[in-house]
Amino acid sequence: MAVGIAGCAWLPETVERPVSHALATPTDTALGQLVLARKTHASTQADSGFHLLDNAAQALAARLALADAAQQTLDIQSYAIHADDTTDRLLDALRRAAARGVRLRILLDDFNTSGKDAQVLQLAWVPGIELRLLNPLPGSRNSMVMRVLSSLPNAARLQRRMHNKIFVADNAIAIAGGRNLGATYFGQGSDNNFVDLDVLAAGGVVRELSQSFDQFWNSPLAYPAQSLVTLADLNALRGPDPGPPRALQMTPAPAAPPPGNALGQALTRRAAQDHAVVDLASLPLVWAPSVVLADKPSKLEASQEETQEAGNTLVDGLLQLLSRARQDVLIVSAYFVPGPRMMSQLASIKKRGVRIRVLTNSLAANDAPATHLGYARYRKELLAMGVELYEMRAEQPGRLTFFGSSTSRASLHSKLLVIDGRLLVVGSMNLDPRSRLQNTEVALLILSPELARAATQKIEPTLADGAYKVSLNDGQLRWHGPADAGLETSDIEPDASLGRRLLLLLMAPFAPDEML
Repeated sequence: MAVGIAGCAWLPETVERPVSHALATPTDTALGQLVLARKTHASTQADSGFHLLDNAAQALAARLALADAAQQTLDIQSYAIHADDTTDRLLDALRRAAARGVRLRILLDDFNTSGKDAQVLQLAWVPGIELRLLNPLPGSRNSMVMRVLSSLPNAARLQRRMHNKIFVADNAIAIAGGRNLGATYFGQGSDNNFVDLDVLAAGGVVRELSQSFDQFWNSPLAYPAQSLVTLADLNALRGPDPGPPRALQMTPAPAAPPPGNALGQALTRRAAQDHAVVDLASLPLVWAPSVVLADKPSKLEASQEETQEAGNTLVDGLLQLLSRARQDVLIVSAYFVPGPRMMSQLASIKKRGVRIRVLTNSLAANDAPATHLGYARYRKELLAMGVELYEMRAEQPGRLTFFGSSTSRASLHSKLLVIDGRLLVVGSMNLDPRSRLQNTEVALLILSPELARAATQKIEPTLADGAYKVSLNDGQLRWHGPADAGLETSDIEPDASLGRRLLLLLMAPFAPDEML
């Protein structure tokens, strides 16, 4: 059946992809001038400033504000943009930016652009907005199931996804981290919300992020949305008599933001709407040496064997950094599947007396429970070598905060490393074979004891109050809840249903690490 479906699917062979690049002179914009003034006032040799966006409302407010303040360009790269009320607000801000003459380039992985989420593609028909889909899948966008079935004859292509996430305004200020665009990533989900962390970056390092974006944008793997789907197709997905396409309902264009304190004014306005205190004019920026690590789009065309043999992926670079740790390592990874190579490196640095703490999802909190298999098969060995394991609790006390975000039910989505209390890494990558061998990823490496300490201080309350600490006693795993939470020590995966536990036991023999 899959072969038959695939026979009806196609990708265009000849596609026009006009080459374009990031803004060459960001200092000509109000945002560029603001960053230059902040750097001059800070009297620093470092050319990049950073602020941790640890609050979900703040993270959304900052993106809305950048969209409002941009004068010339907005470049957005994301694995997923979900169609919901939260992203409607963001897409409205993007339409307003396009209406006042800002050039928008949106680069989206094609995996999630089906069903309701396909309506986001209508942005491609808004004047001033270009939208390209990376590594597209053939077949209908009616449902995810049909798209996966259409791609089964080329399962390797299906597995390789662009997982990068950046949001760049005027090539002067950017946001990078783990968040996709959708309600559950900004604390607006009705049930479960993802716990995440971004970094707002200003200055020179933004140009490095833009260079990575340009590589993907101009790649032959990036297809203009109009070459893959028509507006009539999208309207048909909306059902009978859908009314005017939302993406074409243009709101009046506001006047361009004034020079000088443009971003500060925009952020202040957004702060009032989102109950988040974000004003870049007075927002503390930590100026520090930094570098961008980013996979190249060619990684999506190489086989896993070729990628593994080359050993030059973003995750490979992070493993090299881990091997140089001298005092302590803090790993936060929503999906943590160490694999033999990382296990060897962790054992090596443990022998040197390095403290290693890992925060990942518990089985109950994991939104991709199959991935838990890869982590679970290394859990006893990790504990035996002295690694401290913490698993995020799915059910949370209503007043407990995670990285500044209050939630009652949570799933960890953050991806960061803190090494020796001085190097902070925040990005889109998980420490698992998928991020290493299949997906493309991007990360910011910031050499700053101040930021490393701030990130650690935001995470440690979660280790103490929002996670189970796992131990190994006479070969038996045990989960210990916070002492004041009234949770008893458990010898089975806590909070997970019997059905979920049994399903994983059945799947375990048939799920190698590389497939998780």
